[in-house]
Amino acid sequence: MTITRSRDPLSAAVIAALDRVGPGLYGVACSGGADSIALAHAVIAAAGAPHVVVVTIDHGLQSASAEVAAAVARWAIGQGAASVVRRVAVAERASLEAAARTARYAALAEVADELGLACVMLGHTARDHAETVLMRIIRGTGPAGLAGIPAQRGDLVRPLLALSREAIDAYVARHALPIWSDPMNEDRQLTRVRFRTEVMPALRRENPQLDAALVRLAGSAAEWLAVIDTHALPFARFPITCSVLARQPAAIRKRAVSLALEAAGIDYDATHLDQVDALIIRRAHGEVVLDLPGGRVTRRYDTIAAETALRSPLPGEPRKGVGVLFPPPGPYALRGWRPGDRMRPIRLKGRSRKLSDLFIDAKVPRDLRASARVLVCTTDASIVWAEHLGLAFGAAENLRPMPAQTGGSF
Repeated sequence: MTITRSRDPLSAAVIAALDRVGPGLYGVACSGGADSIALAHAVIAAAGAPHVVVVTIDHGLQSASAEVAAAVARWAIGQGAASVVRRVAVAERASLEAAARTARYAALAEVADELGLACVMLGHTARDHAETVLMRIIRGTGPAGLAGIPAQRGDLVRPLLALSREAIDAYVARHALPIWSDPMNEDRQLTRVRFRTEVMPALRRENPQLDAALVRLAGSAAEWLAVIDTHALPFARFPITCSVLARQPAAIRKRAVSLALEAAGIDYDATHLDQVDALIIRRAHGEVVLDLPGGRVTRRYDTIAAETALRSPLPGEPRKGVGVLFPPPGPYALRGWRPGDRMRPIRLKGRSRKLSDLFIDAKVPRDLRASARVLVCTTDASIVWAEHLGLAFGAAENLRPMPAQTGGSF
């Protein structure tokens, strides 16, 4: 495959991303909006249509969503690329945006796995990046949250994060690309729409270069994060010895805890990190338990351990008392994990990955992996809990710990 070079800034950004990913079959998530259509067109032009699959996720939230998805598919096929349209069900939650995002990323992960895609490219731009940083600031975030949207995470790649709205619009106009508008982009009940139409314009009157300033902030935070992580990673695993970690600066302590919580499959926010840090630096005495979303941490004298709402031994922890596990009441079955099994762990916010890869990421020893068990919902065959990994994303809403039983329990 020969990648076509270009001086156009959007095309150049795409070519640089393709170079980093390497050869393969490339997926492009395309809703039909200006950002994703421009991205799809540029990837097809750079990599060649036979190397591109345009993936459209139909959330079914608008009456004409199926027609738009079909139109995008026809456009992609007309360009010579392959097309996949995947319809998803969006769970009913307080945040429709979050639920739709969870369903979308899970579907993209499944398509990538099914087709063996080298990556899936997403059309987030500098505007999206800036909005994300500002929303996190207003909601309350730590320095890690200021890094905003990552340019790459796993097989998700965002080549356009540094590009302005003007660069996208200019590319679309130059190539006369068709655009399909999403009515949800005008719905002011959605947080991001309110930020885009009300908050950001007001702040731009104070600083016309607001977007660029927020993107620079995100870049600086990402640089900070890379340095902090090198110091935090040696401590980022439960059980944590408090007297050892307490000697580190607060930034390293909190980052180590956040990485350890993510690895354990326990959700948290900045307030929770402060609470866990207070446990670490307090004088060793007795036992203190702190409940977190989907799990808890416990300090016993000089050690902090973590457990998910469904108890499982952490990597390297003795398997004492966990020889028999009892599934909770309901449509669930307990079985050993199998090659090809996939799960949506909490730390990936609903994105699906192979269990084998998740075990490796969590550094679960090979002998423990071989006998690991999973809890499966029999109505849809989804894995809601995995030994050594904990709960799946969203599972805590439906599952509750069972009372302790002889031989071990969840």
